[in-house]
Amino acid sequence: MGSPCEVLVDSSREQPAQAVTSAVAACAWRIEQKFSRYRDDNIVARINRAAGQPVEVDEETARLLDFAELAWRISDGKFDITSGVLRRAWKFDGGDRAPDPEGVRALLPLVGWSKVKWHRPALTLLPGMEIDFGGIGKEYAVDQALAAAAEITRDPVLVNFGGDLAATGRRRDGSAWRIGIEDAAATNQASPQAAGLLELAAGALATSGDTYRFVKAHGERRPHVLDPRTGEPVRGAPQSVTVAAATCTLAGMWCTLAMLEGRDAEALLMREGVRHWVQRTPVGDVSH
Repeated sequence: MGSPCEVLVDSSREQPAQAVTSAVAACAWRIEQKFSRYRDDNIVARINRAAGQPVEVDEETARLLDFAELAWRISDGKFDITSGVLRRAWKFDGGDRAPDPEGVRALLPLVGWSKVKWHRPALTLLPGMEIDFGGIGKEYAVDQALAAAAEITRDPVLVNFGGDLAATGRRRDGSAWRIGIEDAAATNQASPQAAGLLELAAGALATSGDTYRFVKAHGERRPHVLDPRTGEPVRGAPQSVTVAAATCTLAGMWCTLAMLEGRDAEALLMREGVRHWVQRTPVGDVSH
């Protein structure tokens, strides 16, 4: 998952808690192995190597592709799982190296879900195109891990993969889980600082932002979220967007859609009735 993963089990019984931990870990590893773009032995690699030939996928992969298509439609093409190919040009390592514009433009013909043929269960990409589930994979893993935990115990469980999290319900004493929103402007301090505290009784939270993955292009700090229509990092995006939703997959989708809206992130979330917390410069500007 490229981040710390944890599960919290509010229980007085050690054995069920250990069983939940093992199940959550197994789920995380399974999804990492199946959908990571960094592997050459999974379904994503097989699709990306197909060179224009159709690839038949399993039901789980088909559901993710359906969700990705839905997000693409909702966002008018801004959420696009074929845009990962642009990372051949962009390196979001906090440096100030912007790629040659010609190099970025050369990749644009390989971007665009509208160029993909998706007819269950067969997916066909143009030669050179790729898919990348990075925008929804970790959040999907959280939901799957929580479901696996719920099959083992009725004790309250919270799954947290790199700050994207979900809970089965309130804690045993009836209280909500207390979640800190990291201060996006305080990452250079010795320990993380909280910009605010949320109480999560059930459901999920996801966060997206430029806290750790960004580039300083032409003197401007730009997030790792790329606009598939231009091949450029989004302009005017918040430092951080946190969204609450019924599932982590949905919360993650809305986070990404908000980041893609740039300066209009808050307007989108308010228009859609999505509960959210946004951090922008200057420090301390957290809107609801």
